[in-house]
Amino acid sequence: MKKLLMTVAVSALMSSSAFAANIGVSMALFDDNFLTVLRNGMQDYAKTLDGVTLQVEDAQNDVAKQQSQIQNFIASKVDAIIVNPVDTDATAAMSKIAAEAGIPLVYVNREPVNVNELPEKQAFVASNEVESGTLETKEVCRLLKGKGDIVVMMGELSNQAARQRTKDVHDVIATDECKGLKIVEEQTANWSRTQGADLMTNWLSAGLKFDAVVSNNDEMAIGAIQALKAAGRSMDSVVIGGVDATQDALAAMAAGDLDVTVFQNAAGQGRGAVDTALKIAKGEKVDTKVYVPFELVTPENLSKYQKAN
Repeated sequence: MKKLLMTVAVSALMSSSAFAANIGVSMALFDDNFLTVLRNGMQDYAKTLDGVTLQVEDAQNDVAKQQSQIQNFIASKVDAIIVNPVDTDATAAMSKIAAEAGIPLVYVNREPVNVNELPEKQAFVASNEVESGTLETKEVCRLLKGKGDIVVMMGELSNQAARQRTKDVHDVIATDECKGLKIVEEQTANWSRTQGADLMTNWLSAGLKFDAVVSNNDEMAIGAIQALKAAGRSMDSVVIGGVDATQDALAAMAAGDLDVTVFQNAAGQGRGAVDTALKIAKGEKVDTKVYVPFELVTPENLSKYQKAN
């Protein structure tokens, strides 16, 4: 059963009586702005809980390394495991390993490919990606008044969020209100600011014309902004959208460079993952999917989010 959590109610989910537990955490990558907020959210929340310790590891974007970390957690007899997957298509094997060991496993932020067939004692905590790219693209459509050429920057194609956010873009421009939008180019920049800048530079060098950039995340959007400004293009002549509402993105919005982003409650997801792992470890029933809603961020409501992530 899906359980929708309003942001204001996230704290209510976190109530856990004192329970000593050692939780192994495998993060896809430490060197990522959003995932750093997520990781810090888990660690900060764990510090408020008596007897709860986190053993946090960096998988360095390596699937084999992440699987090895999970096996090491099992060997050290942790009470639960939290995984932010490197590759969401590789999660079935991770679920099998944890299930066979009888250790609770909670996926966080990135939706596992086997999310609808998770074994007992496993769950998924994140935000519903159908909302993310949809909110972003609808706002881009509104700003363009339903007409214009757009380019799409995709995240890592092995990642469910990148695939879903890109699908969201296509779904929105198929609607009557936005059918005047046309995708003139769509390529991956792997969530990276540097690769986003490089991709935009290549598009500009090729003479590509467009009215908006719809990026799967803020980092690529910021890279696009940097390349556009370096090429002398006025930010008033192009609409730029991203997802995550990172601090750097909100600063870019305050500067008038980023037009839209979508708040993903990284700290809330981190707290939710820890709380869910503890509940399963204590033998309590949990929903297999716990969603923290996305929220549209524009210059009009920017101040509400400037200290959120």
